Order: sequence, then C-alpha cells, then structure tokens
Amino acid sequence: MAEPTPPATPARVDGLILAAFPPELTGLEARPPPGWRVGVCGIGAVTAAATTARLLAERPASRVVLIGTCGAYDGRLAVGDLVAVSTAIATSLDELGGRADRPSLEAARWEATLRLPFPAHPVAVTPGITVDPAGAAALARLAAAEHLEVTGVFAAASAAGVPVGALLGVANRVGPGAHAEWQAHHARVSAALVEALVAALPRL
Repeated sequence: MAEPTPPATPARVDGLILAAFPPELTGLEARPPPGWRVGVCGIGAVTAAATTARLLAERPASRVVLIGTCGAYDGRLAVGDLVAVSTAIATSLDELGGRADRPSLEAARWEATLRLPFPAHPVAVTPGITVDPAGAAALARLAAAEHLEVTGVFAAASAAGVPVGALLGVANRVGPGAHAEWQAHHARVSAALVEALVAALPRL
C-alpha cells in the first residue's frame, strides 16, 4: 500500500509588507519589490492581528514589515518624520488614569525583532484615536507616537516566529485637529515612506 502523500508546504517568500488600508501603500501592491509580497491587514489591532495571522498561515514569510501613518504626541517628532517602531505598547487613557486594570498575564508590549535603518521610538496603540491634548500628554510619557495596528501585526508575527518591524510616517500631531492635519498630509507622507522603505529593503 502506498504511503500517504504529505501535505504541501506553502510557498515561502522573502518578506511580507503590510499596511492598514490601500492608500498607505501608494500603489506598492501593484509593483511589489522583488522577493516581497504586499497586502492590507485592516484597520485596528484586532483585525490586523487576525489578518496577519491568516496571511502568514496561507503563505509563510521570512519577515514582516508594517508601514503606515501615525500621530506624534509631542515635539520629539514632526510631520514628515519616518519612525521605526522600537516597542509596540498596548495601552489606554483609562489604564493610565487608574480607571481600568489590565490582567498581569496579558501581553501588552512587543519588541521589534526586525531592525529597520531609521530612527526608532516606542509607539502606543490605543483603542481609538486620541483627540484630547491632556490625553496626548499622558500617553507621551510612554511613547513618541500613536498608531492603531502595530500591536496586532507584532503579536501575530511573534506568534508565528517571524521577525517583524514597522516603519511609520508622522502625518499629524495627536489632538483635536489631528484628523484635518492627517487628511492634509497623509498622501505625501505615505509616498515618501514607501520610497524610503523600497530604498532600504536591500539592507534588511
């Protein structure tokens, strides 16, 4: 009797580049760099984690890079700056204010395991976009910038044993005028980020 055929191993590529939604890719999905595939992980940490896990299960990759725009909490970063995430921190203003408590066994911090050749800062991932200046000041004690997906992508890649990093472009300052400022700058910042990333890929 013939031995059963083992299941096929999914084809492996060099790397996976993700963004929360297509405008942050600025067309990169139509012209992926050699050895990389490009995809969308969705908006919000939970959706990003689930999508990243699915993409890695369907077709494993040797490394993952998340790209996108972020908001700066204070003067450490300016609109247009590019930031490599050193640590992704899941947090909220309720936690910082003592109105909520996270279980001690719950993971809330993920270190980048793929180093990118850009200035590195910790980034906070909150349940929603912070619009209160006092809240931004409180979060600035933990991180330099705010983003909504990086913990999800880092958690999924870490669970899969895949090195992961993130490169973000500052499109606004966190606060009441953030959305209008983001609308004014996100296209330009995303285009500059993609150009810088593509130039840096041979060094990764």
